Amino acid sequence: MNYFNYFTETEEHFQRARGTSLFLLSTLDWALLESWKNAGVPIEAVMRGIDAAFEKWRGRKVKTQMVNSLAFCAQAVLTEAKIMEGTAKPRREVAAPFSLDELREYLERNAAALPAEYGDTAASLRKLAAEVDRHYTDLEALEQRLTVLEEKMIASARTRQSEEALLAARQDLDRQLRPYRGKMTADQLTMLEKQYLDRNLLEKAGLPRLSLFYMR
Repeated sequence: MNYFNYFTETEEHFQRARGTSLFLLSTLDWALLESWKNAGVPIEAVMRGIDAAFEKWRGRKVKTQMVNSLAFCAQAVLTEAKIMEGTAKPRREVAAPFSLDELREYLERNAAALPAEYGDTAASLRKLAAEVDRHYTDLEALEQRLTVLEEKMIASARTRQSEEALLAARQDLDRQLRPYRGKMTADQLTMLEKQYLDRNLLEKAGLPRLSLFYMR
């Protein structure tokens, strides 16, 4: 399984477990998934946790509603991650799931999508695209560069966000998280809240995600 397919593989696995390919992950789901990825939760643990959560749900005598969020699986995923601690094998080098031309096009497309006030970030992306032959041989280093650029972009966008918009985002987060707070630790909730607010900010501002994990 390819390292850069973390998001797409998980989304597809959740859809299969749920029994429908039409279901799309919410902003909260994507934020949760990103928090797992950033915390180093192996994708195998995520998939096993999804399977375990759905197996438990299907074993219920009374099913009041469908599973409509990846957050339903959070506790099972973290349980599987703990089981796998110390047993995971080093990640083997695998071929990139995209071609050099696709990578160049992705960097150039993100640069073109940025508004004028993010000109420095756009210039950095175009420079990376121009040197894509070199970066294609070390995707991990490229991902680190893109992470730095995205963090700077988020910090800049945050200064432009109104108090009302931030309050609305927090209220929406609290509403979506309410059924699942008891399944997560304080540290997990803190990480998830940050990922959600960052993602919400970028979506509202119309800014692209820069990570290679978002090449779809």
